[in-house]
Amino acid sequence: MSPPWTRRDILRTLAGVGVSGAVAPLLGGAVAHAGMSSLARRVVFFYMPDGVPGASASGEPSAFHAWESHGVPQLPVGLTPLTPWVDRCLFFRNLSMGPTGAGSHPDGAKKLLTARDHGMGESIDHFLGRTAGAAAPWRHLVLGAAATVNSPSSDKYIVYPSAGQSLAPEDSPRRAFSSLFGGGFGTRRDPTRADRSTASILDAHLQDLADLRSRLGTAERSRLDLHQEALRELELRLDVDVGTLSCDTPKAASSWPTDESIHAPEQFGAVLTAQIDVAVAAMACGLTNVVTLQASHHTSEQILSRIPGSPMYDPAFDMRSHQASHYGPSHDLGNRLYADFLSQRQWFLERYAYLLQSLHDRPEGDGTMLDYSLVVLVTEVSDGNTHAHDDMPFILAGGGGGRVRTGHVIDQGYRRHGDLWAAVGQAMGQDLQGWGDGSFEALPGVLTR
Repeated sequence: MSPPWTRRDILRTLAGVGVSGAVAPLLGGAVAHAGMSSLARRVVFFYMPDGVPGASASGEPSAFHAWESHGVPQLPVGLTPLTPWVDRCLFFRNLSMGPTGAGSHPDGAKKLLTARDHGMGESIDHFLGRTAGAAAPWRHLVLGAAATVNSPSSDKYIVYPSAGQSLAPEDSPRRAFSSLFGGGFGTRRDPTRADRSTASILDAHLQDLADLRSRLGTAERSRLDLHQEALRELELRLDVDVGTLSCDTPKAASSWPTDESIHAPEQFGAVLTAQIDVAVAAMACGLTNVVTLQASHHTSEQILSRIPGSPMYDPAFDMRSHQASHYGPSHDLGNRLYADFLSQRQWFLERYAYLLQSLHDRPEGDGTMLDYSLVVLVTEVSDGNTHAHDDMPFILAGGGGGRVRTGHVIDQGYRRHGDLWAAVGQAMGQDLQGWGDGSFEALPGVLTR
């Protein structure tokens, strides 16, 4: 990640100007206009491991691929968490990552965002970070949840800064938050503890913020207040040590995982949620416009049955992601492996929906952050049983500043998945005529023009 931002950067961002003079998203008044910008301002790649329950060997249809009826996407059981967001999503059929390494998790992870066999190219997220996201203090924010557990091999990671070289994510939400927002920005009294002082990244700027607020209109003041409140709340929940000043854990943060426990199976859900919160806060404050969130890694040994409150929760039975993905020839809910694999995928979709809701809750311009964002769901294989690299179950959500045509299922026949990455790049203002092996144009039907 890039060096921490300066105090001057904070005020410039809060005022609606990025550190390079680019308009930042925090105050809608700074970017408001009659219509959408026709360009996406940010993109998030959200990764889940081990594929989905695709079409079974017994001939049952995929439990995860949508179809269209009378112009409206129809969602199978695996996609039901996205029912409220169906008109904000694009679903795809017949996107292929190509034949090389088909049947392999590692080869799928290498090709996923590079669209190059054996990962021999830059990944689309890293490219967009150094192009469309270059003006932000953090060009590319790479966060993980149990992605680096047990020091995995480099092929477990999906971000490629250059051919054959992958990048490990930051698994700690506390470290990520401190790197983004830290720097010794003053002290304040913790209202929940009369005998404690804690540091806040905003308090050193209270007078400047008050002056700024006095010059804003009603709507802009409301948006500024919303972002300040959200940032403070996140800071408290994560119990971040800001600068050189120590913070005792507030009561509101007592249940959040410490750095020592971030790889404990029961903390996986809490860590992933916290990383989503950190990512949204960073984007809302104009710190980054390109984020990759990697939840675990391929052939995941993550024990999802230990997540409290989840539908998979069963502390007496350890069910891992990769273990459940090999559920057999049919979609039999009486088979513990299939039932758990389906529940696991729905749980990941709920986290994806939480990310969409978090962006939707933040006002921006004449709409919300989701209206100006692209949020891509990816995984390294299609069907979890066969490890197929065809009919990849990708989903693209968000308005993309009016550049993306949502609320449809796109099936152009067999296409290389790099066509989708070219369309994402074009939505963010990049002149991409294909991306990776076998791709020569942006996927038709994605963009509004």
